[in-house]
Amino acid sequence: MKKILLTIIVLALAIVATACGNEEGASGGSDDVKTVKVGVSSGDTRTWEYIVDLAKDKGLNIELVTFNDYIQPNLALSEGEIDANSFQTVAYFDEFVQDQNLKLEAIGSTVIAPMGLYSKKHKDLKDLPDGATIAVPNEATNFGRALLLLQEAGLITLKEEFNGSGSLEIIKENPKKLKIKPVAAGNTPRLLDDADASAINNNFAVEADLTLKDALFHESKTAKPYINIIAVKKGNADRPELQKLVELYQSKEVKKFIEKTFNGNTIPAYVSVDELLNYQDAWTKPANEK
Repeated sequence: MKKILLTIIVLALAIVATACGNEEGASGGSDDVKTVKVGVSSGDTRTWEYIVDLAKDKGLNIELVTFNDYIQPNLALSEGEIDANSFQTVAYFDEFVQDQNLKLEAIGSTVIAPMGLYSKKHKDLKDLPDGATIAVPNEATNFGRALLLLQEAGLITLKEEFNGSGSLEIIKENPKKLKIKPVAAGNTPRLLDDADASAINNNFAVEADLTLKDALFHESKTAKPYINIIAVKKGNADRPELQKLVELYQSKEVKKFIEKTFNGNTIPAYVSVDELLNYQDAWTKPANEK
């Protein structure tokens, strides 16, 4: 009887050990390889693809999840469908998180990708006729960014209470009577066939084979509100694998890759989180002081 009982116990322990071994293997096993899902824009993923390769040698497996708009990546992050995202400026992030009441936070800076004003119909700003149609992104912060771009180009003047959020009502002076046409950010390149000009976010410009050299005008590369970020759910900022994402992105290898690959179209902008969050004064400073 004792022998039978002992046999049963040994078999039970063997089954438990096998189950634990299988479970450990599914989550990375003894190698302790962490997998992190990172949401990115579908436009140009070359930098993150390079980081994916770098991460393999650091014990980190990065799975890229691409999105075609600026809304779903933050919602997916909030729902826990991804671990981090990297596609947006800090100004857009703050606006979206507040509007949607999401518990997300920025944990690191990445690049500045200057917005440009492009045209297929005109070769110079001075060629824009009175009543010209200008397509701009319709999301509040990118709308504001486009209006600020038009102001820096000398085409319009914004009211003093401008806070980075865009609307037609914030325009104080429009001497050329420009027709501002808000559209989805991803559609701004397509409007080049119909509009006189289009304010296009850099990632969508690159996707459309446009460079800053093609732009009639582009924003200041030092504009703090438009530094891009890596975002995570609140409470997850100290997770080692997420901090490793920031460390990898801000490494010398990635900086050199960005400078070589994008030739000035996308610019590394590695600043502290404190600097990221203190950008509001940029709305009122002249362009040459930013």
